[in-house]
Amino acid sequence: MIERSSKIEIEKKDDWSNHWQSYAKSASENPAQKMRHQLILEKVLEFSDRRELLLDVGSGQGDFLAKAVSLKVAKKYIGFELSEAGVAISRNKVKDAFFYQVDLFSPPVGINVFNNAANIIVCSDVIEHVDDPLLFCKLILNYLKPGGLLLLTVPGGPMSSFDRYIGHRKHFNKATISNLLEQAGYSVDAVKMAGFPFFNLYRLLVILRGSKLIQDAQESKITTSSFMARILMKIFGALFKLNLDDSRFGWQVFAIARNPSSIK
Repeated sequence: MIERSSKIEIEKKDDWSNHWQSYAKSASENPAQKMRHQLILEKVLEFSDRRELLLDVGSGQGDFLAKAVSLKVAKKYIGFELSEAGVAISRNKVKDAFFYQVDLFSPPVGINVFNNAANIIVCSDVIEHVDDPLLFCKLILNYLKPGGLLLLTVPGGPMSSFDRYIGHRKHFNKATISNLLEQAGYSVDAVKMAGFPFFNLYRLLVILRGSKLIQDAQESKITTSSFMARILMKIFGALFKLNLDDSRFGWQVFAIARNPSSIK
């Protein structure tokens, strides 16, 4: 019974269609997601010569590509997302991007047209949900042009009860993410530890909230976010502008890597 219950719990955590149907609004309002997207977009804008095709792997409900399209950071935008619900929400939200339901471990027929196609691949807080992040990153590399950039964020710092509830397997630090990407075949340009001090404070509040946050999340499937939750998100959204982009104390890991193959 214990093994069966554990399996059921894992399946619930990884039910991403249900996840996006339930938490789409709260995810869009989350200041931590907004912070990650801002870090990535600022880096994308530094590479004016590499913005032909931007691919978002694990594109969720399309929030990142919605921002990317509004800023016109690339000529073409593609999203790969595991869940049918995420793809449906994204297609409705972002008309100038193309979204595909893709399981990288078992890609659909025809998706190989994007092999070696992307100038920049974004993968934002995805691999912590994957049982085999090394293989996942190797599979991402298939879609990246020689010399192309991977911009990857992943959680650092301690794991909360809520993190486990939504399927986090592992958190990373500068050394572990560098080693993983190098083993996957990338050349790592830099790893930044962002978010100190206010993102860390936000994460500590999540940790202290513990299992009560899980209850809050379950209740939010039926009701909208509470007034107090919305106020706190706005406060942290303002405070996050004062975070350091790189500090040894930061809990948001941001890796910049590239496909080291010779540029053709």
